[in-house]
Amino acid sequence: MANGETFAIEARGLAKRFDGVEAVAGIDFEVRSGELFGFLGPNGAGKTTTINMFTGLARPDSGTIALGGVDCTKNPRAAQRLIGVVPDESNLYPELTGFENLTFCASLYGMRKAERTARASELLDAFGLTKAAGRKFGGYSKGMKRKLTIAAGIIHRPRILFLDEPTTGIDVASARQVRQLVAGLHAQGTTIFLTTHYIEEAERLCDRIAFLVNGRIRTIDTVANLVQPLREKHAAEIACSPVPEEVRSSLSADFPEAAFTYPEDGKVHVESAGPIRIGALVRRLEERGVEVFEAKRLVPSLEDVFVRITGIEAETMREGAGNNGGGKKP
Repeated sequence: MANGETFAIEARGLAKRFDGVEAVAGIDFEVRSGELFGFLGPNGAGKTTTINMFTGLARPDSGTIALGGVDCTKNPRAAQRLIGVVPDESNLYPELTGFENLTFCASLYGMRKAERTARASELLDAFGLTKAAGRKFGGYSKGMKRKLTIAAGIIHRPRILFLDEPTTGIDVASARQVRQLVAGLHAQGTTIFLTTHYIEEAERLCDRIAFLVNGRIRTIDTVANLVQPLREKHAAEIACSPVPEEVRSSLSADFPEAAFTYPEDGKVHVESAGPIRIGALVRRLEERGVEVFEAKRLVPSLEDVFVRITGIEAETMREGAGNNGGGKKP
């Protein structure tokens, strides 16, 4: 708590080790009520471990946890009715139908029969699953399973929702639907804690983002604030035939205001504090025998910020991806 404000989620000095490995290394952060807060990091960064500590599935070795102003450090289940949890892998019952899974979850929160029946029907309709309500959950597609698992997590209308990699391993169309559902819950005022290793997903959905690497938070800020320093620079990329060393030296001499890098053969990356003269660059390359295939100005993104701050390439984040990306996390 700072300046008398009660946060929806608050962590102070939160740490967890497994077999001598520091999964979460004394992190501090808070999430405001109604905020969509993202934990962005590669597989194994500590994202799932953090959620497990907040939801009572793991005990922290040190540090404190508060949910809705309730200290949950010694009693992890003290705020259970405030929270909904959507794990990275479904925890629903394959032998039950979609409708039965939802009404069963509702009964665990003490909802009366009429209320849980109405709420289950409402969510099945909202998630486009009404036609599958009577089918066994085990026969659902991956996308349908993910949507029903989210529905189960919000059956009791929680104030705080924990979403662990909600679009991992599902097809593109289902991932788009899930993102729309998450955005809708956020618009209704639900506080959402989202873990993901999809940079584009975090950029699209989140109010603020924390970069988590090796159990440590590298930075926390809004997307706009994170990207702004890069937007004060100009950048361009040129796809071309391989650039000989003597041509590289001449480019630096001819365009002293620009910084040139060559991330791979046939690619030239240019940065400058002022506007880049792309036409002049292309002409100079062609005059020196380099064939230019494409030249484009670059708009900085959260991906660029993440790579600069963490040193982790975006491609590493996508390793182990399925249809929509993602793999199993420690």
